[in-house]
Parts: sequence; structure tokens; C-alpha cells
Amino acid sequence: MGLEELFARLRATRETADQQDSPGEAYLIVGLGNPGREYRDTRHNVGFMVVDRLSKDINIPLTRVQASAVTGSGVYSGKRVILAKPQTYMNLSGQSVGPLMKFYKIPTDRLLVIHDDLDLPLGVLRMRPDGGSGGQKGVASIIQRLGSQDFPRLRVGIGRPKGAKDAADYVLDGFSRGEQETADRVLARAAEAVKTFIGSGLETAMNQFNGGLPEA
Repeated sequence: MGLEELFARLRATRETADQQDSPGEAYLIVGLGNPGREYRDTRHNVGFMVVDRLSKDINIPLTRVQASAVTGSGVYSGKRVILAKPQTYMNLSGQSVGPLMKFYKIPTDRLLVIHDDLDLPLGVLRMRPDGGSGGQKGVASIIQRLGSQDFPRLRVGIGRPKGAKDAADYVLDGFSRGEQETADRVLARAAEAVKTFIGSGLETAMNQFNGGLPEA
């Protein structure tokens, strides 16, 4: 047996064990963004930022590359959780999410997609059970790939640009100094919303976290 064949068998064995040696109820948590250092701290990457915070909060490191995504797998609240940051660039996110759902056998009600939203002010969260893309191209790609829009998503408000600045340029800018404190608070709150979604369900998470930041 050659080395390549041996490694292939080891990978297959590990993937089978991943599927069998964990709780049966699995959740796929996907943060949307663009790969690359130049995009890392931009408004369009808040989905990545929330998944990074969640990874630390629930101790699921993002150490694996699978289906064109950086992923991590572990257990939280007695349930298997797969975290993913697609590396396909935003507009092709469905090319990563579709294969991940198929591999882990995730039903659409246990997929949560986290993304930025221009139509919500910075500091506001909106979790919903389904719906259209609202012009968010990453969500549109996922809807197209799955053939369904019946999956939960967490919208993280980033607000619209002031003045004549183009929205496409605005989302690829970082948060200003004046926005950073609010951004940090809402990202932490978004991670808490995801934990509640996993542990207590969508309705509870919506009731607790939809809206603006509580007073400090």
C-alpha cells in the first residue's frame, strides 16, 4: 500500500469516526465573509468574526479545511456543533455550505447562517427562521445551492454609509474608532445568541436577542 492510499484510508476512517462518535443532533453554524488578510477586519466579515468568538467561547478550534471552508467540530450543550467559515468568497458561499450539510446530514432547521446586514443599524441583531436573501449575495448563493430559503439566519447590523459613499466600498471598510466599542459588544452578543440557539432553540434566541444592545 502506498503512502497516498494509506493517508486516504486514515482520512476516511477519521471522518467516519467524526460522524459516529458524537451526539446525533448536529448543528452547522456558518459565518459568512471573504478570506484574506485584506478583508479580515471589514464590516462584510462580521460573520467570520462571530464564528471566531464562538470558537473561543465554546472551545471548538477552527483547525480543519473541509468543503472549501475552515471548520471545527465539537460538543456544546450536549449537541454536536460544526463551525464553518467558507473560503470561497462571499458570493459563492453555497458551494461550501451545501457539501458540509450533505456530509454531516444537517437538516435546514439546524443550519444557522451569520452575516452582515446594511439595513440594520450597527448594534442591532435579527435572528429569523427563514426568508429571502435581502440582497446579501452570500445568503443568495446558499439559497440557490440548497434550493430552499427555509433555514435560520442571524443578521448583524452594520448600518448604511453616510453621505455619497458607495455601499460596496463601505462594507469592505473596517469599523471606525467611534464604532469599534459598539461592534465589539454586538459581536459578543451575537455569539451568545448562537449559543442560545444551540442550547435552547430558535424561538428562545429570537426572544432574547432580537433588537439593539442593552444599556451598558
